[in-house]
Amino acid sequence: MWNGARVTVVVPAFNEAKRIAAVLRGMPAFVDQVVVVDDASADDTAQVARSVQDARVVVLRHPNNAGVGAAIVSGYRHALAAPGETSPRDVFVVMAGDGQMAPEDLARVVEPVAAGRFDYVKGERFTDAQVRAVMPSPRYWGGRVFSALTSRALGQTIHDSQCGFTAIARATCARLPLDEVWPGFGYPNDLLLTLGRLGARIGEVPVKACYPHDESKLRLWHVPMVAYVIGRGALRRLR
Repeated sequence: MWNGARVTVVVPAFNEAKRIAAVLRGMPAFVDQVVVVDDASADDTAQVARSVQDARVVVLRHPNNAGVGAAIVSGYRHALAAPGETSPRDVFVVMAGDGQMAPEDLARVVEPVAAGRFDYVKGERFTDAQVRAVMPSPRYWGGRVFSALTSRALGQTIHDSQCGFTAIARATCARLPLDEVWPGFGYPNDLLLTLGRLGARIGEVPVKACYPHDESKLRLWHVPMVAYVIGRGALRRLR
C-alpha cells in the first residue's frame, strides 16, 4: 500500500515474452497486485508472466487481439472487482510490458492520486534531460504534435498525451464508461478527453524516457487513427 491506498498495477502486454519477466520483477514492494493482460500474444508472454514467482501477479489473457486500450480496460475491470476492503483513493497504475517505464518512477506517479490531489495522473517524459537522446525522433515530434492537439481538444495543457505511464483513482475509474474506451492506439487521447468531460482533475509528473530496445509496435497508419480520436473528442466537447 501507499499511504493507506491499495496499489494495483495493470500491465498490458502483446508479444513481450522476452521482457515481461524483468518488468514484473522490478515492481516495488508497495504494489499490492499486478494484473498482466496478455492481448492474445503469439509468443509465450502469458506463460512467462505466470512463471514469475510473485504471489501478487495475476495473468489474464484475451482470446483475440483487441488492442492496448482494450487490454487496459480488462485490467481496470479486474482491479475494480477485487475482493476485500477498498478505498475510493486506491490507485490503478498502467505500466507497459515492454520495459519502457522505470519502476523507480512508480511512487512519483502514484503519490498525487493516493494523496487526493488529482484523480488521474500521466507521466511526462519531455522534461527528461535525456529525452532527445533516447526517444526516436518520430515519437518525439509525434508526441509533441499530438499533445498540442489533445490540449486544445481538452481545454487543458497536457505536455505528454501519449505517455502510457498513468495512475487513476478507484472512484474515478468506476465512473468511466469502460465499454466506450477506444480499444487501440489513440486510447490515451480518448481517455484524457473522456476524463475531461467527467470533470476529473488531471495532472502530470515527470518520468524517465526509457527505450531499452529498438522495436516498436507503432506504425505510420496509427497517425490518422490518433488524429481521428482527438478530433472526435473535440467535437464531443463542443457539443
